[in-house]
Amino acid sequence: MLNFIKNFRADEDGAVTVDWVVLTAAIVGLGIAVMASVRTGATTMAGNISTELQTAVPDISF
Repeated sequence: MLNFIKNFRADEDGAVTVDWVVLTAAIVGLGIAVMASVRTGATTMAGNISTELQTAVPDISF
């Protein structure tokens, strides 16, 4: 039983898993933050493009 406790304490596989989980959570959080900051500008730009396309006068001269 004592050997099992010593081996369990020395095993670092769980620590590596925790590191990967934290790294993945940080990347996902960064992606969400970027999306939140870009969303307003992208929506506004799409609206401006839509307005310009709707009010454009087609050139039908050949």
